[in-house]
Amino acid sequence: MPLLALGLNHNTAPVALREQAAFAPEEILMALRGLAAVPAVNEAAIISTCNRTEIYCWLEQEDPTPALQWFLEHHGLQPQPGPSDFLYRYIDAHTVRHLLRVACGLDSMVLGEPQILGQLKEAYRQAQEAGTIGLQLRRLFEHAFTVAKEVRTETDIGANPVSIAYAAVRLAQQIFTDLNHQTALLIGAGETIELVARHLRDNGIGQMIIANRTLERGHRVASHFNARAIRLNELPAHLPAADILITSTASQLPIIGKGAIESALRERKHRPMFIVDIAVPRDVEPEVGQLHDVYLYNIDDLQSVIEAGRQLRNEAAKQAETIIEQRVEDFMSWQRSLGAVHAIRAYRDQAKAASAEVLEKAHRMLQSGKSAEQALEFLAHTLTNKLLHNTTQRLDQAARDGRQDLLEAAQEILNPADPPKKI
Repeated sequence: MPLLALGLNHNTAPVALREQAAFAPEEILMALRGLAAVPAVNEAAIISTCNRTEIYCWLEQEDPTPALQWFLEHHGLQPQPGPSDFLYRYIDAHTVRHLLRVACGLDSMVLGEPQILGQLKEAYRQAQEAGTIGLQLRRLFEHAFTVAKEVRTETDIGANPVSIAYAAVRLAQQIFTDLNHQTALLIGAGETIELVARHLRDNGIGQMIIANRTLERGHRVASHFNARAIRLNELPAHLPAADILITSTASQLPIIGKGAIESALRERKHRPMFIVDIAVPRDVEPEVGQLHDVYLYNIDDLQSVIEAGRQLRNEAAKQAETIIEQRVEDFMSWQRSLGAVHAIRAYRDQAKAASAEVLEKAHRMLQSGKSAEQALEFLAHTLTNKLLHNTTQRLDQAARDGRQDLLEAAQEILNPADPPKKI
């Protein structure tokens, strides 16, 4: 029964397709239960972020086709040739390696970025809440969290922090050399927007406005950055003040249209606006990019900015890859050990049953008037024979059949490395 990872990311699929394949936050639990209900799927977890959508499964069979079909049908995607050309599939050790690389930020648009680890932990929590995670995926995700911590401790993968948020601010600095006199309007109040706000504050932004569907949440974020919070329905009144507009929400439809930006530009007397749409699906209609005096970038456009900082982490990434390879083998070793668990349990149960049977007979001997010495001799002799009978019989048969491999394995298993200590 294999482990499966199936999905697409910023390396394999354009933003338009990633939009189609994204899971809305409110549908994750239902989707998890739907995936786990596929006959071939024993356990399931879903990761859906701006840059990737992935499903992880513990399957009952080698063929991953049922999980692939569920993924395509859930999103209304067509099979090959088409969207499935952009999908990657990993099995067993390749799945483990992929998740460890994701957790450590080695598969991110920004090499080594830490944000993905929190997103993985949220995906794990959701799978637990949905009841779709069991021994295999629980161990896999917890292993990934441990390895990510080890990599950040043992390497400089987190040094010189670079993120999508930081890339957006760096791009703003290239357009507005001095941010001290600029006003930034941030839409959303999630982790990405908090990172954007932090980088803007650290780079001396003049004013910040945070717009969010829930005003209370907007206030909580704004309070950390000396910013003002507004509701989303107040956006039209504040767009004209925005020199910098950065948006990252979970909306399934654009919330900023071409008409709204045209109106804002008229009030601004066509002073330029810099807009970064980090959301997937996109928050800003693509047609906004056709307007004069607007610099519109989506999450794919940030790639070139991010590349500039990638070299700073390449050496640390090599060290991280070495650690990951070791930890992949650790996980696969644990998984292989599960094959012995059932045999060990059955062997112990057999020994306990034999012990209980012989002990009961020894008790009856004592009750019938036999001496304790006789009962003990019977117990030791009979129990030894019962425990060794099947093993010695099969070793004898193996020798008759010329099964040298079994005899050598038995020699390794049954002969202790050190002689027994005298008591």
